[in-house]
Amino acid sequence: MLLIPAIDLKDGHCVRLVQGDMDQSTTFGEEPALVARRWLNEGARRLHLVDLNGAFAGKPRNLLAIKSILKEVDERIPVQLGGGIRDLDTIEQYIDSGISYVIIGTAAVKNPGFLRDACSAFGGHIIVGIDAKDGKVATDGWSKITGVDVVDLARKFEDYGIESIIYTDIGRDGMLTGINVEATVRLAQAVDVPIIASGGLSGIADIEQLVAVEHEGVEGVICGRSIYTGALDFAKAQERADELAATL
Repeated sequence: MLLIPAIDLKDGHCVRLVQGDMDQSTTFGEEPALVARRWLNEGARRLHLVDLNGAFAGKPRNLLAIKSILKEVDERIPVQLGGGIRDLDTIEQYIDSGISYVIIGTAAVKNPGFLRDACSAFGGHIIVGIDAKDGKVATDGWSKITGVDVVDLARKFEDYGIESIIYTDIGRDGMLTGINVEATVRLAQAVDVPIIASGGLSGIADIEQLVAVEHEGVEGVICGRSIYTGALDFAKAQERADELAATL
């Protein structure tokens, strides 16, 4: 089970939002590279970056911060990145700079042809981010809830050749109310690509529940506000996840 620390970037700083609201941000680090070093030292096996300004602008905005993180990590662990990725040139630039996986969210829903082309051109490097509420897909920074069913969309994207899916329950993100394990498992059972859980991680109990369903296809979990507030000790949580996985 991969526990993946999230580094959300806004105006060059590491922040956390409440339910995707840019006006409800808390700064947890002025220097993102130092934040990356912390998680690397605590045993992280992958990092999750989000260019928040880029997500709202539709193009990359935190390039200096991203480059500083990549320099700090120095290819020791994979780094995945989302936010403002709307064209193949941006994907190519990120991969060339050292990003292992790019995450396509709203653009995948609005322009499936772009996702298909991305998978064709950069096979093995494309992750889809599906945000949802009550089983329906959300887009545009979670401001719009569509009538599209999560499972139907995931199956469609799976056929394109995506590497994995990050599934976020937007009703829980940033709220420390617990991962929606049931919905995550339901999605994992419906497709063959790995699922990464996201949204609401609150403590070690969530980790234990996710490890118990790892065999269903749940590969990892994004760790956000909980590891910044101290609600979850990242190093101890990863150690606990490894211990439980060894017994299954």
